[in-house]
Amino acid sequence: MTIRYSTGAATLLCAVLLSGVAYAVEGEVKIVLPEQPANLDPCRSIRSDIGRIINSNITETLIVIEPEKGTVAPWLAEKWEQVNDLTWRVHLKSGVKFQDGAEFNADAVVKSINRLMNPKLTCDSRSKFGDVKLTPKAVDAQTVEIVSDSPVPIMPTLLGTVQIVSPNMPFDKESNKPVGTGPYVVESASTEEIVLKRDDGYWGAKPDVTRATYVWRNESAIRAAMIESAEADLTPSIAVQDATNPQTDFAYLNSETTRMRIDAQIPPLDDVRIRKALNMAIDWDGMGEALFGKDVLRASQMVVPGVRGHNPDINAWTYNPDEAKKLVEEAKAAGAPVDKEIVLIGRNGFFPNSSESLEAMRSMWQEIGLNVSIRQLEAADWVRYLDKPFPQGRGPTLFQQQHDNNTGDAGFTAPVMYLSDGQYSTVADKDLDARLKKAMAATGDDREKLFQSVFGKVHDEIVADVPMYHMIGYVRVGPRLDWKPDLKTNSEIALREIHFKN
Repeated sequence: MTIRYSTGAATLLCAVLLSGVAYAVEGEVKIVLPEQPANLDPCRSIRSDIGRIINSNITETLIVIEPEKGTVAPWLAEKWEQVNDLTWRVHLKSGVKFQDGAEFNADAVVKSINRLMNPKLTCDSRSKFGDVKLTPKAVDAQTVEIVSDSPVPIMPTLLGTVQIVSPNMPFDKESNKPVGTGPYVVESASTEEIVLKRDDGYWGAKPDVTRATYVWRNESAIRAAMIESAEADLTPSIAVQDATNPQTDFAYLNSETTRMRIDAQIPPLDDVRIRKALNMAIDWDGMGEALFGKDVLRASQMVVPGVRGHNPDINAWTYNPDEAKKLVEEAKAAGAPVDKEIVLIGRNGFFPNSSESLEAMRSMWQEIGLNVSIRQLEAADWVRYLDKPFPQGRGPTLFQQQHDNNTGDAGFTAPVMYLSDGQYSTVADKDLDARLKKAMAATGDDREKLFQSVFGKVHDEIVADVPMYHMIGYVRVGPRLDWKPDLKTNSEIALREIHFKN
């Protein structure tokens, strides 16, 4: 496979390789990310560009999710219990303060949850709750009751996604100055780098890392070279072709699934024949091995095997370009405007070889008779197409998305993607809505079967998206660090888990 760099990228790569500058200040680390974060607001921290910096570092959650076990454990909360079908009671840890000196107490938690639910904020974390509304109240200084307008049997797991912030943070607008209870604070932030420094007033154990500097480079080869030359210590994402050193490069099964979301209500994408053709036109095996490695797993739905609700009976679309071309011709004969330009919306530095995958898919979709172009955006512009309300007058789009579900339950995926009013949804189907709402309120085997039926309908009848792959991640770690990736690496890098070798 041939890798091409721009002149600027090649110049920077040479500079990195020749600099020989070692980044080895005691107690400090430099981390190279694939993209600049859109902002630093905790309300958006389920996105990898933001979460890798602030989650577990600046802000913390009441409850932590243990993805390897599918369980939850206390963190800022000491314990919790369900009072009735609609009410959960959470008991908070004592002796904790926010980094600005504010008390961590029930009133602060109530304000954090109300901020999450605030309709004036486009809060990605709110999407995890579907259309459920939460009403929190302080019972006493260290006890909160959370009332929902419909049953939420997995409330403790959902709370594991809610970053608790200082009551002094702006309530009605996003902020680039996050304040939480975590072990680090923002020392500086610019368009070139973000620096976190250890907060020695932290309530928990003192981490080894005293300062972390984050920079971003779109090209995987440059990120890998920066670690190789000791210009930096860690990059959480490199392409498979750059993972060439078994001493520093580690593969890990992450919980990400990639897709192209279909704008299913805009012609010609409102024709189910076109949506099926999009899935059948791709050489999935060839593209997967060439761009993402031989271990990548073809996806048939947007949750990985092992997540409650994954439907093992759904077969991923197979490569059949002749049938895809036939479907396009049938749709054209029926009046579908198949010559209309379809725009692929991508994100710079999204994941390794994401741009290459767009180029490959565009070529194969053009071969079956569709008019397809690519628009690559920075994260701050890309997110305008992620959330409702979508840009007006955008025309038919295929939106490149990577979705992380490391919680073990399809309730963190299906509602936001497929409910008629789901934050990322481009479909509207009353029967699907009814199934989803029933699944969200169910428990045990009933919950699993209902979500399986949801994914079956999405794949077989609606054809709401082009599922791509369950991803394998590759990281490069410098020799100074004692650290290995895990299921959470794509969404957070907890600095307190990084140690230094002697």
